[in-house]
Amino acid sequence: MQPTLIHRIFPFLRWPRPTPQLLRGEFMAGMTVGLMLVPQGVAYAHLAGMPLITGIYASMIPAAVAILFSPSPRLGVGPTALSALLIGASLTGMAEPGSAQWVVLAAWMAILAGLVQLSLGLVRAGWLLNLVTSPVLAGFTQAAALLILASQLPSLLGMRSDWATVWDNPSLGLFDWRSILLGLASVAILVLGKKWRPAFPSAVFVIAGTGLISWLTDFADKGGAVVGHLPTGLPHLVWPGMLDWSQFGLLVMPVLVISLVSALETASSAQVEHQQAGTRWDSSQELVAQGLSKMSAGLFGSFATSASFSRSAVNLLAGAKTGYANVFSILLVVSVVLWFIPALYHVPQAALAAIVMTAVANLVKPRALLYLFKISRVEGCIAVATFGITLLTAPRIYWGVLSGILLSSCYFLYNRLHPRIVEVGLHPDGSLRDRHLWQLPPLAPDLLALRMDSELDFASAAALEERAANVWTQNAHYRQLALLAQPMNQIDITGVEAFVRLERMAAKRGGMLHIVGMKLPVEARLKRAGLLQDNPHLRMYRTDAEFLQAMNRAHSDDGIEYSI
Repeated sequence: MQPTLIHRIFPFLRWPRPTPQLLRGEFMAGMTVGLMLVPQGVAYAHLAGMPLITGIYASMIPAAVAILFSPSPRLGVGPTALSALLIGASLTGMAEPGSAQWVVLAAWMAILAGLVQLSLGLVRAGWLLNLVTSPVLAGFTQAAALLILASQLPSLLGMRSDWATVWDNPSLGLFDWRSILLGLASVAILVLGKKWRPAFPSAVFVIAGTGLISWLTDFADKGGAVVGHLPTGLPHLVWPGMLDWSQFGLLVMPVLVISLVSALETASSAQVEHQQAGTRWDSSQELVAQGLSKMSAGLFGSFATSASFSRSAVNLLAGAKTGYANVFSILLVVSVVLWFIPALYHVPQAALAAIVMTAVANLVKPRALLYLFKISRVEGCIAVATFGITLLTAPRIYWGVLSGILLSSCYFLYNRLHPRIVEVGLHPDGSLRDRHLWQLPPLAPDLLALRMDSELDFASAAALEERAANVWTQNAHYRQLALLAQPMNQIDITGVEAFVRLERMAAKRGGMLHIVGMKLPVEARLKRAGLLQDNPHLRMYRTDAEFLQAMNRAHSDDGIEYSI
């Protein structure tokens, strides 16, 4: 049954009626994901350069807005490593991390990115996301993962200075050995916990364990870097304040990239959910949901959110069936904000770094880039170029995505401007194939039969005309031109003009233009152009068999020997 308009706008109305059995399973799944949200939220806020409490805020109102409007209610929406990195990198140099101005800029990034996604969803323009191809996304995410790992090393190692000082004056005194021990122990627990049971909330035990050790050993009082004081209470609606037009201009490119990358993050998670459920994914409604989620994040003092692939996977693995699981996750985060925030004071920043690093380590897959070269060398090079440009332009890493989009678009245009055009012959199996590849004779001594595997439009028309003219120049005995039109899905005005010139080219040689398997949209446009009515130099055939039979009859009439 097709969903009504109200159910498409508010997908939560399609949730099943809650029963004790359903809620029991949803509660367990929700607690599992909720226990991940708090430590990851704090860690990703640190990565974004935001006040740490905003990472927890991003797991509340924005997550609630997303599940109400999303057709994929089991998605784990909230702060993610990739979005946090984009925010932190994009705002570098515009304000001091953690300052009031930084928070305002991050809030506007969330609001504007949300507006972009909301607009795309409302006009059902989700197809624009296809501009970011798989090789571009692969190259960008690999580079971003390395940048995230590098950004977290100082916290993991307890560095008391920057890398330049360490390089110029190397000394063990520049590192805090207690932070190193706590950080490495946290990494070990997280890695082993993930291997032992992926749905196990290892991050909670890392936060609790390291926080307890920090408190018992007076880690903070002895100079160790800890989370520190966090404000208590729930987030409230706040207008971030207006920016100068110059500042808005600086946010344009980062906002567009965050919108694209976030949408692709969401798509990868949503498709897994809907494949498991056997349902169709509404990408436009998903954009609406994610856009509203981001806007609410900016209006409640947080930063841009996205769908987390890892938390979404854990939600499914824990047995979540509906959006009720995410409701329980949000309620758990709310309870932490209300009653347990002071307990985070002693958590070492090395533990937060360990959480971030183990979360993004799976994104580093050099074999994935190498595998692309086995499929397509050009696209493999595009992925590597995106990877390199992202690293070289850091912290303005959005140039990596934009460069990748430009390169892949140029490659796409090159292929469209140079379509595959083959001269066909009759294969022994009865099909019409590339006669030069299969070493087949021509269909007839005076017939040039071409197939272009592309639409006949402004991009391909010149290539088809050039190929036909070149072959006819080299073979003066050709009089007939056959065009196998099955691959042509559409034709534009430039294609119509090329069609006219091809027909005249055949007529000047005293022959005809034979069109085989023309599709209805192409035929309709040519009819509107008045080119298919009473044309003595044009013959049309629905199938290859009909065309070959006609050639066979012509052979019996005029003595030309056809390969039938």
